[in-house]
Amino acid sequence: MSEHRRKTPQPQGGGRAAARRAAQQSTGRRAVPSRRATSASPSESPSESHGEERQYGSRAEARRAAQKGGRRRGADGPAGRGHDHGDPGKKRIIDYPRHGRYGFRRWVPSWKLVSGLCLGFLGVLMGIGGISYALVSKPVINEAAKAQNNVYYWADGTQMVATGGAVNRQELKYEQIPEEMRNAVISAENKSFETDKGIDPVGIGRAFLNMATGGETQGGSTITQQYVKNSMLTQDQTLKRKFQELFITLKVAGEDSKEEVMAGYLNVSYYGRGASGLQAAARTYYNKDAGELNASECAFLATLLKGASYYDPAGAPDIDADNATAAKNTKRAKARWKWILDEQVKDGRMTAEKRAEFKKFPNPLPKKKDAKLGGQTGYLVELAKKYFLANNDRGIDAKQLELGGFEIHTTFQKKRVEELEAAVNKVYKAKIRPEERPKTDTHVEFGGASVDAKTGAIIATYGGQNATTHFMNNADATGAQVGSTWKPFVLAAAMQYGVRDPSGGKEQSESQRTQVSPKSIYNGDNKLQIRDYTGKVWLNENDEVWRQTNDGDEDYGEIDLRTAMEKSANSPFVQLGMDVGTDKVKDVAVVSGLKDDDFMADATVPSFSIGTSSPSAIRMAGSYATFATSGQQNDTYSVTEVKQEGVTVFKHEKKPKRAFSPVIADNVTDVLKNVVENGTGKPARLEGREAAGKTGTTDGNRSAWFVGYTPQISTAISMFRYDDDETNKEREFLKMFGTGGEQKIHGNSFPATIWHDYMTGAMKGKKAISFPEPKDLGKKVWGGGAESPSPTPSPTPSPTPSEEEEKEEEKPPPSPKPTQTTPSPPSPSPSRTCGIWDPNCQEANGGANAGADAGGDNNGADGGADNGGADGGADNGGAQGPTGDPGDTGSIWDRSG
Repeated sequence: MSEHRRKTPQPQGGGRAAARRAAQQSTGRRAVPSRRATSASPSESPSESHGEERQYGSRAEARRAAQKGGRRRGADGPAGRGHDHGDPGKKRIIDYPRHGRYGFRRWVPSWKLVSGLCLGFLGVLMGIGGISYALVSKPVINEAAKAQNNVYYWADGTQMVATGGAVNRQELKYEQIPEEMRNAVISAENKSFETDKGIDPVGIGRAFLNMATGGETQGGSTITQQYVKNSMLTQDQTLKRKFQELFITLKVAGEDSKEEVMAGYLNVSYYGRGASGLQAAARTYYNKDAGELNASECAFLATLLKGASYYDPAGAPDIDADNATAAKNTKRAKARWKWILDEQVKDGRMTAEKRAEFKKFPNPLPKKKDAKLGGQTGYLVELAKKYFLANNDRGIDAKQLELGGFEIHTTFQKKRVEELEAAVNKVYKAKIRPEERPKTDTHVEFGGASVDAKTGAIIATYGGQNATTHFMNNADATGAQVGSTWKPFVLAAAMQYGVRDPSGGKEQSESQRTQVSPKSIYNGDNKLQIRDYTGKVWLNENDEVWRQTNDGDEDYGEIDLRTAMEKSANSPFVQLGMDVGTDKVKDVAVVSGLKDDDFMADATVPSFSIGTSSPSAIRMAGSYATFATSGQQNDTYSVTEVKQEGVTVFKHEKKPKRAFSPVIADNVTDVLKNVVENGTGKPARLEGREAAGKTGTTDGNRSAWFVGYTPQISTAISMFRYDDDETNKEREFLKMFGTGGEQKIHGNSFPATIWHDYMTGAMKGKKAISFPEPKDLGKKVWGGGAESPSPTPSPTPSPTPSEEEEKEEEKPPPSPKPTQTTPSPPSPSPSRTCGIWDPNCQEANGGANAGADAGGDNNGADGGADNGGADGGADNGGAQGPTGDPGDTGSIWDRSG
C-alpha cells in the first residue's frame, strides 16, 4: 500500500479531526507544510522517521509534523503547556513571557504590556499623590512659632538654667512689610517667585539624588518651599520629610496667593539672636519697626536668611569657633549685602541712582546677653551647646536648638564651679588693682578648666568675670601660648620614640633610636646654640643661628632632664626636641588629647618644644589627665545626655584610648611630681596628698600657666592680658611686667596660687591616693654638647697618675668647654634578647644603665673641635667624631654650646 494511503494510529478521543485541532492548538496556528523539511535518511527506521520532520504530501504527515513542531518548541504535552503558564488556548491578562515567541523575542515585552504597566504605575502614583495631598495641612505660623525652654542641668540633676521660652515674634500683614524687603528677598532667594508654581523640579530632583546617594543634603529652593520648610517642626533631611514638603508646597501654591506666601515666609523665618520673623529682627538688629527699615537694612536682614550663625557680624563662636567669628561673619555679611543690592538693580527692582545711596554697610546693634546667663552660667551653657551641636548624630542644628524643648544634662559640678570662681576672685580682689595701676592691671584675664582624670568629664571652668560683659570664653582657646607647660610632651616623646642616631636618616626605625631616661644629661647653658639631630647648626629662614635663652638668663651647665624640668630650663628641652624630632613631639601632644588645629604652632622650628602653641585650658587639663591615668586618654566632654520631649537624642559614649604605656606616663608623672615638691611648682603643693604639675611662662611675659593634677582631677589655669573690645582692630596680648605689683608674672605666681586654692577645696573629702611608682626605662644619654664620662679603664693594682686625673675630671664644670681628644674605638654592643622599649628588659634598662652608672664607654665624646664662632657665626669647628654604639651610653653627638 502506498504511504499516502497508509492509516496511522489515531489518538484517543475524537479521531483525525480532534488530532488536527490539537496539532493546530499546540503551535498556536494552522499547521502548514514546512518548506525547509528534508527527506528522511534512507537508514532511518520506520519508528525514527515517524517522529522527525520530513517531506510529506498527505494530511496525516502534515498533522504529524505539526505535532512534532509543537513538541520541539516546548509544547510537549502537558509539560509544554505548563511551561507557558497554563492552557495555551486561553488568553492571559499579562502575556509575559510572550506566548508564541521563541528565543530572545519571548522575553521582550510587547508595546501593549509596556504602555499598560506605565499607565498603571502613573495611576497608582496619582492615587497616592491625591491621598497625600488631601491628608497634609498647610503651615500654621502660630503653631510653628511656639518656642520652648532649653533646660540645662548640673551633673547632680538639679536645674542650672532655663534659656529661651519667650516667643520673639510679631506677625505682620503683607501690607506692613516694606517693599524694599520683598524685593531684596526675591532677588536673593527666588527671582521667579511671582510667576512660578512653588516648585523647582530641578532642585527637588537634586535633593532626592543627593539623599539617595548619601551626598550633601539640600533644602528647597523656592520661597514657597522655604516657607514650608521653616514652618515644619522637624528639620530632618529625610525622604519622608521631603515628600511631606512636596505636597504641602503644592497645596500652599495652589490655595494661597503669592502675597500670603511672602508674608508667611518673612514672618516665620529665623534671623538669629532669638528673633523669628521680620518685626522681631528689625527690633533686635536696629531697634525699629519693620516699616521703618530702609533698602540697605532690608538687604542686610535678607542676608541673615542665608544662615544667621554665619552672617551676623557679632559672630557665633558658640556654634562654630573657627568659622563663625565676628571678623569672618562681618566679611561674609558685607559681601552678600552688596550682592543683594546689585542684584536688585539687575532685576529692575531698584534704580542705579537709589543703589548709589547705599555705600556704607548698615552695622547692626551689638549683641545683647541674657541676664540669666551672667557670671559663669553663660560660659557653661555656651560650652554645652557647642559640644552638643558638634557631636550629635541626628543633624540637630543651631536653629532647632534655638526653638527649644531640649533637656541638656551637663558634667558641670556646681560646687566645683563656685570654688574655682572664688579662687580667681580672691586673686583679683587681693592683687589686681586697675584703678591704682591702669598701665599694668587693666585687661587682666584668667581662664581655667578642671577635668575628671578618669573619664574626661569637665567638672568646672572659669571663662571670665561675667559672660554678659566679657564675651570671650577664657576656658576655651584664647590664643594665649602655654609656654613651659609643653615640656612634658617633649620628655614623653623622648621616652616614646627616643633620640635619633646622628648617622641615620631623618625618619629612623625603632632600632636606630635610643629611648631616653629622665636621668639623661643635657647642656643647660643660656644662649645655647641649637643644632639638628646630626650635630649641624640649625639656621632659621634668614640663615641666623638659633641660640636658646633660659628664663632670667640662667646658666645651668650640664643638667639631667629631671632637674631641668624642676628648674624649667629651656635649652635642654629645645635641644632634646631637635634630637627626637619636633614632629614626634607634636604627635605626642595630639595623642595625649590636644587638637591639631589653628592653635597648634609651627612644629618645624626649635621653639615649638617650649610652648609656642596656644591650646585651651580645657584641652591642657585633659591632656595632663592622660599622664594621671598612666597613659589612658579620654576625650574631654561637657554633656552626658540630651532629651527632646522625653526622648533621648544624644548620649555620651566613653571611648578611652591608650596614648602611652604606663611606664612612660608614670615616669613623666614622677618628674612632674618633683616639680611641685622641689621646683618651680612649690606654691601648688597640697597638704597631705601628692600632686604633679608644671609652670609655664612665655616670651614677653604675655601669658602664664600652671597645669597640674592629682590621680583624680586635672586642672589648668591661665593668666594673660588681652583687650577683647572687638572695635579695637589692633588688639594683642599685652605684657604683664608689673601686673599685680609683681616684677614679672610666672606660672608659679598667681596661676599656681589659684590652682592650689581651688584644688584644696575640690579634693576635700576625697581619698589621698599616691601616684604609681615609676619603673626604670630608657638609657642615660648626653646631648646638647654635654660630655659623657670618659671610659673607666680596667682596674689594676697600681693606677697610673693619668687615671687618677680622669677620675677627678668626671664631674664637669658648670659651663664646659670641649677638649680635643682622640676618640676611643667603639665598644662592641652587648647581645640583645629583648627590645629597648621593653620596660622589663634587664639588658636594655638594667644592664645599660648599670654600665652608665659605672662610667660606661665613651665613643665620640670629643668628636668636634672648638667652635670658633663664639659670636654666633656659622663656624662649626672640626668634623664630628664617631658616635657611640647604640648599646652604649655615650653622647648623642658632641658639640660646644
